[in-house]
Amino acid sequence: MRQIFAGLPWWVKWVAVPVIALVVFGSLILTVVGFVIGLLFKALIFVALVGGLIYIVRKFLSSSSSRSDW
Repeated sequence: MRQIFAGLPWWVKWVAVPVIALVVFGSLILTVVGFVIGLLFKALIFVALVGGLIYIVRKFLSSSSSRSDW
């Protein structure tokens, strides 16, 4: 593989080959990146909803226990 690239100009190695790779595998890369971002977003929503639920339950339980003290 090194012998093939040895005789080529620098712009072929550093510009043309990466551009061709992005054209060929671009949709695959975008699909994977979109999936990962979507998964992180869903995990963030899950954490926020669970945190909100815990906050509401603790607030409700603390207010109901303070009422029973009267």
